[in-house]
Amino acid sequence: MSTHDNIEDSSAPLLEHLAELRTRLIYSVMAFLVGMIICFSFGGALLDFLLNPIEKTMRDLGNPNPVMQYTAPQEYFFTLIRISVVGGLTLSFPVIAYQLWRFVAPGLYRNEKNAFLPFIVASPVLFLIGAAFAHYIVVPLAMAFFLGFADLPSFVSAIMAGAVPPPPGADLLPGAPGGLALPSVAPATSQGVDIVFNGKVNETLDITLKMIVAFGVCFQLPVLLTLMGSAGLASSRGLRSTRKYAVVGILIVAALVTPPDVTTQLILFVVVFGLYEISIHLVAAVERKKDRAARAEGIISEDESLFDIDDDDVSDGEAAADAPDAEDPKA
Repeated sequence: MSTHDNIEDSSAPLLEHLAELRTRLIYSVMAFLVGMIICFSFGGALLDFLLNPIEKTMRDLGNPNPVMQYTAPQEYFFTLIRISVVGGLTLSFPVIAYQLWRFVAPGLYRNEKNAFLPFIVASPVLFLIGAAFAHYIVVPLAMAFFLGFADLPSFVSAIMAGAVPPPPGADLLPGAPGGLALPSVAPATSQGVDIVFNGKVNETLDITLKMIVAFGVCFQLPVLLTLMGSAGLASSRGLRSTRKYAVVGILIVAALVTPPDVTTQLILFVVVFGLYEISIHLVAAVERKKDRAARAEGIISEDESLFDIDDDDVSDGEAAADAPDAEDPKA
């Protein structure tokens, strides 16, 4: 067989894989477009749902008729487009994950398929849990902090006004509870500028979507670390030893993806650090499973583990302490 024939034979599987990849991408894109169209059809209802936290906060602060505005003709349309993109990805993710599985599965062994499939199922579930946590807990707290902070001067003024006793004859003023009233006089012009919140739809939605996506992605941490542990790229011992670095990294992420208030940053830190600790136990469970399989095959004894500390992992102090024993002729 000539060299040309060898090249043609070796390129045939690559072309088949590319054709398979093209098919899976086409199905995924079609599923995304269908999900996007469905979400755009219900864009108004989805927008009301996403703006529900700020609506409730505005009502709690005394606004009986919350109003949001947009200041450009195309702003509302592109706001619905953004909602449709996020909603389309959410609706089509099961189809996209299935197409990914169909593309990867033929190249996996049976045990690898059994290990990989649960992660595909758990990933969208954890994303929805994180998104729901952000929408129902974190976003209302953030909105209450920002709008409540803006209303703080009025709140303090009301407290101070209640703390100062009224002057004599105040019961004769218009609206006094005694029922007596003087002739109505036009109120004096107030000094200063009234600060009123006129919320924009796209800016408010931007905060909400960022929080939902951020928490949904952060809730993927157990899936990612457990998958890395199954592939041998991470170990429970390594995750425990890098815990202090993980704390710093989580704090940086919390500062970047959340609004600049301590409450939401602290919530994200606590949640993600808890997921990191859960991931350590999940990776340890994967390691115990691998040890049981290795003992069943006779690779290791009952008191050994595939994840024992190697010689390279021993610290210099321990190596120095063991060195005299190694050189002892009585050993």
